[in-house]
Amino acid sequence: MEGLEVTVLIGLTILVGALLAPRIRLALPLVLVIFGLALGFVPQLREIQLPPETVLLLFLPVMLFWESLTTSLRSIRRDFRYILPMSTLLVVASAFAVAGIGVLFGMPWEIALILGAAVAPPDATAVAALGRLLPRRMFMKLKAESLTNDGTALVLYAIAVSLAMGGNITPWSVTLSVLVSYVGGIAAGVVVAALGYLLLRRTSRTVVINVTLLLVPFTSFLLAEIVHASGVLAVVVAGLIVAYVSPRVTTASSRRQADAAWPFGVFLLNGALFVLIGLEVQFVAHEISAAAIGRLVLVTLAVWVTLLVVRYVFQLLNAVFQRQPAGGRTRGSRSRARAVSTVAGMRGAVSLAIALSVPAASATGGELAGRDQIVFVTAGVILLSLLVQAPLLPAIVRWARFPVDHAEDEEYELAERTISGAALAALDDLAAEHGVGQEIRDRVRAEGYQMLEFSNARALAREQAIVDAEARALDEMLDEPDPLGVSGGTGGGGTGGARVVTAIGGADSPSGMNAAVADGETPVDGDTAEVAAGEVRTLQMIATSPDVDIMQRSPLVRHDEHTRLKLALIDRKREVLLGLRRSGRVDDLVVRRISARLDLEQVRLQGIEEFD
Repeated sequence: MEGLEVTVLIGLTILVGALLAPRIRLALPLVLVIFGLALGFVPQLREIQLPPETVLLLFLPVMLFWESLTTSLRSIRRDFRYILPMSTLLVVASAFAVAGIGVLFGMPWEIALILGAAVAPPDATAVAALGRLLPRRMFMKLKAESLTNDGTALVLYAIAVSLAMGGNITPWSVTLSVLVSYVGGIAAGVVVAALGYLLLRRTSRTVVINVTLLLVPFTSFLLAEIVHASGVLAVVVAGLIVAYVSPRVTTASSRRQADAAWPFGVFLLNGALFVLIGLEVQFVAHEISAAAIGRLVLVTLAVWVTLLVVRYVFQLLNAVFQRQPAGGRTRGSRSRARAVSTVAGMRGAVSLAIALSVPAASATGGELAGRDQIVFVTAGVILLSLLVQAPLLPAIVRWARFPVDHAEDEEYELAERTISGAALAALDDLAAEHGVGQEIRDRVRAEGYQMLEFSNARALAREQAIVDAEARALDEMLDEPDPLGVSGGTGGGGTGGARVVTAIGGADSPSGMNAAVADGETPVDGDTAEVAAGEVRTLQMIATSPDVDIMQRSPLVRHDEHTRLKLALIDRKREVLLGLRRSGRVDDLVVRRISARLDLEQVRLQGIEEFD
């Protein structure tokens, strides 16, 4: 099929899946995989094959960069002792355990190790799409682990492929490969992020900023590949650095545009990848004999179970080296948390990308024995993640009975009150600096106090809702009705059924008449058009009259002063917000939420930069 036909077909499949998934209450990735399997029954569609390097070079940089931008740096620093072994030692243990299972089922050792490297790392995009039911801290730990474990998996993959192609592997070469992969990947990410930072500091145009950000993941991946380092790690490091410096080197307009474009692009790439998983399974299934398919199904089930068991056991052993907080969870709650983390470790895009990247030819020019088996089992493990783990995760989370975590809400409220108070404290100085009159100063101060009161009221309402929920739970447990229950009826003075009438004009209006709009009715009056025309002529006369000095505290001047002062207050709020982030009092994701609101307010005041 032609490229354009394939593009339209995949786009339509994603569209139908997005419309159908909420109706049948299935996760969208699962629906898209099923559609891909269905499309694979058409022989012409089954032949759709991407070049092996396309998935790694086109799909992964964009998806991993976006996940890095939306990851909490504070969470990574806080849980680094958990994340480091989970993203390195666990990947190695999982890969060799899977390789052992493959050898038991008759696979060559090298092919089995390639399979282990492919399915060992949980995927960041799968965790992000299906893991939001988790408590915030567990979700961030899983996401950080999934972002950093790909580098370990790709090192193992390179070693296994070298063995399968007849290469000479020594302990020194393995050590050197690991060092180059990690150190080179980190260095490539830092270099590209630094170059992007220098460029972004020198421009304020929205289109230039966002093109620069788009090039960062691809450039860092390319640079890492040139020095034979981990391109995945380079993209992740560059994304984390850009996420930290972005508020100081980008504009509100560029951030709003990026926040709209990046999730949409990642959604399309993810959707296309899940459709391709279904097509790839059909392609491989038709290339393998029926007897071999039966054996590979058993291998897939064994590999999937092995991954779950190894992950749970490794967490059990790793817990010995983790600091337990004072007044921490009980042994039972920790066991339930490990069970949830095990089920949430799903495979996705990275595993498929590694499997599809297996070279189709060996050093002797023949087919690399076992490539179809690797792709089949990898796709099968991804399918089991979507078919079993994803639907099971909500039930497991409910079973774990995690306490409700209000830390993010509390930090959000703290940050809102802090930046609002700081802005009010600096209002007079900023007004004097920007030459704003007392009238506008008082008006903005009143708006600030209203915002601060709203933040306080919202915090109190949330705390009261928690108390009410606990009281209701206690009532249900005791099976006692609420003695203060209020009837759902209303008194005779209610407004139900009343006609809402809005008066327009009045005795002092220019028309000298009263008009009413009731229940959506439009008043009809022969003089309406004439009155409207008279009002327009009056406004034009005021605006153009030589007897009126429109620069003397005119609405235009007041609007300009109001805009300047509001923008200065927004800048002050951002400074305080970033200070809260640096001190660690507020999480990066909370800062991102509040920054998005401030950006919207700034864009409303300034307007969107014109594209030229």
